[in-house]
Amino acid sequence: MICPLGMIALATGAVASVVAVLSWPRPARRRTARAATGAALAAFALPETALLTRDFQVEFVALHGGRDVSPYYTVASLWSALEGSMVLWILVLTGFAFAAGHGQGDDPRRPIAMAVIMLVCACFFALTLLAANPFQPVAVAPADGPGPNPLLRGHPLMGVHPLLLYIGYAGLVVPFAYGVASLLTGECGRDRVRVMRRWTMIAWIPLTAGIVLGAWWSYGVLGWGGYWGWDPVENASIIPWFVATALLHSLMVQERRGGLRRWNVSLAVAAFLLVLMGTFLTRSGAVASVHSFTRSAVGPALLGLLTAALVATGGLLAWRADRSRAGAGLRPGFSRDLLFLVNNVLFVTLAFTVLVGTLAPLAMEAARGTPVTVGRPYFDRMTAPPALALLALMAVAPLLPWARPDPRRLIRRLRLPVAVGAGTVTALGWGGGYPPLPLAAFGLGTSALAGIAARVSEMTWCHARCGRTRTRTTATPAGRAPPRRRAGWPRAGTVRSATRRRRRAAGRSRGRPCARAGSRSTPRTGPGRRRRVRRAATCRSPGRRRGRSSRRVVAPRSCG
Repeated sequence: MICPLGMIALATGAVASVVAVLSWPRPARRRTARAATGAALAAFALPETALLTRDFQVEFVALHGGRDVSPYYTVASLWSALEGSMVLWILVLTGFAFAAGHGQGDDPRRPIAMAVIMLVCACFFALTLLAANPFQPVAVAPADGPGPNPLLRGHPLMGVHPLLLYIGYAGLVVPFAYGVASLLTGECGRDRVRVMRRWTMIAWIPLTAGIVLGAWWSYGVLGWGGYWGWDPVENASIIPWFVATALLHSLMVQERRGGLRRWNVSLAVAAFLLVLMGTFLTRSGAVASVHSFTRSAVGPALLGLLTAALVATGGLLAWRADRSRAGAGLRPGFSRDLLFLVNNVLFVTLAFTVLVGTLAPLAMEAARGTPVTVGRPYFDRMTAPPALALLALMAVAPLLPWARPDPRRLIRRLRLPVAVGAGTVTALGWGGGYPPLPLAAFGLGTSALAGIAARVSEMTWCHARCGRTRTRTTATPAGRAPPRRRAGWPRAGTVRSATRRRRRAAGRSRGRPCARAGSRSTPRTGPGRRRRVRRAATCRSPGRRRGRSSRRVVAPRSCG
């Protein structure tokens, strides 16, 4: 009974996803997306039920289930094999589609982005149904099954690590979809950045946690003598992480300055294409790895999907990239803008270096017919310089302002990170036994931690000293009552905040970056009315002012 129900669920999900692609601009779009999510949930629940009830009439349960397996590893054994992992992929993808399509918004990119997401869901539904179906019956049901791989059923991270990775991988489909929509509509201004940055962060956090937990698991079980062995499947997980991290930083620059628009769209598209590449390497059997699945029919199908996505997005980038105007650009000089740009270059360099080392054996074997191996010495030698440069940037960039810094103030800020890093290198070098490269890594790492801690403490002090005590005084001439807010009108703070945001977006930002300055008058906003920004306890003038006044606390301003 489970096998036909599972096939019906997969077919329903594929049809619902296709209908959602075609009808997303119409009012019935959410119902079709919900139907696809419900079908994915049913396709996930049915094999889990078969595993827990030991229904060995299902081929997947007969091959990967067992009566002596605990319930925890029985549930986790679903994604220990190729067919079950595809079902989990579908569930996470449709979950992100449901979350991205929920709610209201006036973003013109949203219908196109949702159509792209549902198209990806339809492709994975079809792949699972046609090439990796977990609902195949067996002719003769065995009395028991072998259970999952002993390496997988001997560590509790089996139930956590793959889930986090899948959430991170599938979550990058939303920035990818909004990147494609930005190319098609030309809408990629500063006010549209927050959506892409929020979804990139939602995917980046579980992907980072999954990679860290996977390294810990490998260290404890496989005994490589380190947390990273440059395995091809491990490389396939770290390459999208490099690109997603670069995207997060460059989106901050676009939100702040309005530049790097084309670059951000390219990174958003490339991150998910690299996810598809990693999915192909893991599930095609093309690389020899303890993490990969056996060779199956899903490999050529995934390769076709990757090729189609690469050709489509590459052609779209070449055709429509000119519609994404370059924006205001970066501010010249040594500032945080420049370091963020260098940060992006280093992350992309790391991703390209690891990608070449991972795909070069496949390309050379296909060209020459002889297997070639790219080992650990290549990766260690090629990735160490950009990694050390990134550590140095982590120590300096948080302490730099967005504008051109004051040299004396910058030197004063950098004293603590430099002192901490030098002290670490001296202490470790005095004990001996450490090569120069680990010494430099430890020194730069502690400098980066010290720089981040100094920045956090400075922001905390600025908020406590300036943000909570700063008040805005609105004075009116004598004999006139202060204006009252009418019923149904927005509050004054909302209007002033909106005005402030508009002026900042237009390049007319008012106010000094540091709160140590005194009071400052602003232009008149009405006849006989002046606004004045004052800061309590340190900047309040003892003089009296004629007329009535109303005072309220406003939001803290950035301190650089």
